[in-house]
Amino acid sequence: MTGNMFSKGMSSTINGHNVKKNHTPDYGIVLDAGSSHTSMYTYKWPADKQNDTGIVIQHNECHVEGGGISSYAGFPGGAAKSLEICLERAVKDIPKYRHHQTSLYLGATAGMRLLNIINATESQRVLKEVENKLRSYPFKFKNATILGGQEEGAYGWVTVNYLLENFVKFGFVGRWLNPGRETVGALDLGGASTQIAFETSEKVEDKDNVMELKLYGQTYRLYTQSFLCYGQDQFLRKLLAHLITTAGVKPQVAHPCYPQQFNVSITLGKDVFNSPCTKSYRPAQYDPQMTISVVGTGDYQSCLDNIKKLFSFDNCSYSKCSFNGVFQPNVRGSFMAFSAFFFTSNYIKLLTNIPVTSPSRLKEANRLICNMTMAEMTQKTKQKEKHMKNTCAVSNFVQVLLLQGYSFDEHSLPSISFQKKAGGASVGWALGCMLTLSNLVPAESLGMRKALPPGPWAGILFLFITLLLGALGYLLMMIYRNARFKEGMV
Repeated sequence: MTGNMFSKGMSSTINGHNVKKNHTPDYGIVLDAGSSHTSMYTYKWPADKQNDTGIVIQHNECHVEGGGISSYAGFPGGAAKSLEICLERAVKDIPKYRHHQTSLYLGATAGMRLLNIINATESQRVLKEVENKLRSYPFKFKNATILGGQEEGAYGWVTVNYLLENFVKFGFVGRWLNPGRETVGALDLGGASTQIAFETSEKVEDKDNVMELKLYGQTYRLYTQSFLCYGQDQFLRKLLAHLITTAGVKPQVAHPCYPQQFNVSITLGKDVFNSPCTKSYRPAQYDPQMTISVVGTGDYQSCLDNIKKLFSFDNCSYSKCSFNGVFQPNVRGSFMAFSAFFFTSNYIKLLTNIPVTSPSRLKEANRLICNMTMAEMTQKTKQKEKHMKNTCAVSNFVQVLLLQGYSFDEHSLPSISFQKKAGGASVGWALGCMLTLSNLVPAESLGMRKALPPGPWAGILFLFITLLLGALGYLLMMIYRNARFKEGMV
């Protein structure tokens, strides 16, 4: 990401000269182009910033219908058109005289990172198409880019700590104060990747995992890591690919994580192997158009064992690793888990009435879920079968990721809070991105604002000084007269 995505100050124009407004907020728009869908967030913040970072609040949000922009690969015009309804809404939500100063930014995440691996030309075409659409609106377009995984994790961390008021809060004396609190780690689970970010004082042995951010006058040193292909959707593909190749490609395959007797038909190419995440599982010879039946067996232990095989806990070249040879310092402090982490914990609670507060409770809940029939699951949650078929698999995936991958234990797991929103704002990377980049805007002065051309302004200033000197002279004369009068009385 390059450039300043924010306007330089809050101003309108009169006769070609700036008129500063004390109470008119600045606006910014961030489009979070995820692997499964795109969300648009509109933010606003006042001119008076705290130590150069805007006090930003979420003004509005809009969820784009259809899949993520990467799903329009091969369909020219589709990605751009999908954004129109939300962009038109932003035009109405933001005051017209602020449009040209409202910065507009799109960040694409793991879905586009995967498309870039498969077909870089098509990835760039989709991005350019989206950029042209964004430029056609009356906002101040800044960038349309594919975010790096580490950036995505760090921005999620910023969002979490901002919403928890760990950076700054409004004090009882009517001023913004630094509360001096410990920061909280961030755990994000998307469709194609998962991120972990937290502040650490330990030596980070892989420099790619370090990010320093300056916010509200403080510098924070983060460990941040993103695992591509370990988002919910791509992990489920990997699991299917593993089960199919292990059993051998045949018309029917058993799935230990699906509820007993539940079955579904899938196409080998479209539903399983047409992804970079399943490339290593792809059979040398197979028919991408072949349809097979996947039948559930509802076997908790077998489900868990197969999921563990999708992680590598060996071959660590550092002093310690999370998984797949990636360095990770010890987790410390509290964490907030959001996105699919929240929905998974919510389903666990709905189905079993067991909160995710300890490793043993999580395992107990997952065992109960994997033994449930589809009818029991849909009845308890009031959700459709398509939303419930993967609950056992995803719950076990979260268990392995948190306990074995990130090494949360009976002491640290209870420190995780599963949240969808905080302080009225959605938890994700978009707000953190807005906050971080707002450092690039100089803070507005709260003093007198200039609203006239230089000539009249100089005249008014001269008149003001003349009147001030006249008033001062008059005051001194009155003091002198009073003193003489008192002397005469004596």
